[in-house]
Amino acid sequence: MSTYPTGRQILDLPMGDNGADADTVRGYLAKLLRELWRERGCFSGKYVFGASDWHYDLYQALADAGLIAAKFDDDGYFEECDTEAGSRLISRAIDALGVVETHD
Repeated sequence: MSTYPTGRQILDLPMGDNGADADTVRGYLAKLLRELWRERGCFSGKYVFGASDWHYDLYQALADAGLIAAKFDDDGYFEECDTEAGSRLISRAIDALGVVETHD
């Protein structure tokens, strides 16, 4: 994958073990939106899928793909993570969710 992945490439990244039980970033974001829609006014952005660190599931997928810098401890937990770059990439993926492809 290039250094500057497209939103679609980010959406197609595989997810490891995660709170949403999603296979891809696309699936994770879809489940996140579904949860927001279901909970509406009671939605807790802090404890989505039962964990306050849920956004690190997405950073993990980006780190595994080599798209953001990250350092892990011996147990596989983040010690350092470029969350700024990760947030930009996830924003790019979210923007791609709204793009309708046309076929000529």
